[in-house]
Order: sequence, then C-alpha cells, then structure tokens
Amino acid sequence: MNEDKNHRLHAHVEGRVQGVGFRYFVLRAALSQGLTGWVRNRYDGRVEVVAEGSLTSLNFLLAELRRGPASSEVWNVDYQFEEALGNFNRFSLLSTG
Repeated sequence: MNEDKNHRLHAHVEGRVQGVGFRYFVLRAALSQGLTGWVRNRYDGRVEVVAEGSLTSLNFLLAELRRGPASSEVWNVDYQFEEALGNFNRFSLLSTG
C-alpha cells in the first residue's frame, strides 16, 4: 500500500467491548492521530470502526483496537484496509447500528 495517500480501515471488534468506554477510547485514539470516520456499537455486541487517514495512523489505531481500554476484553478484530473515499470531515460517535 502506498503510504503517501490516505487509506480506510474498516474494523469489527469482538469481546467485552460495549458498556466499558470502548467507543470513547477509540474516539480519543482516532483524534490523537488526526483520523476521520466514525465508531459505533453494533446490535450483535461488536464495535464497528471506519477510519480514514495515513497508513501509519491507521496502524496505530488498529493496535489500539486490539488493546482496548483497561475495562474491556478484546477477543478478535476483523479488519480490512481499503481506498479512502474522503467523505468524512471529522471522527464521530454514531448511534448503535
């Protein structure tokens, strides 16, 4: 992947990740890296993340998703990198979907 252009990370995080501050943990990590996109709880108990930015920043976020906040327990992170679409202007918390 070309580091010079923006990429998109789409991830689903499984484990004890709802009701433990996981979305706010992701929000802080994403904002610290200047990423755009969103994070939301899923009805199936997972947390979904879509983030765009540099490959370095997205890899940092991916490492944070695997770690999670102290109150969480991450079992698995399914993810893929895609081409950035550039349709976000900030990083947001979305309603459960």
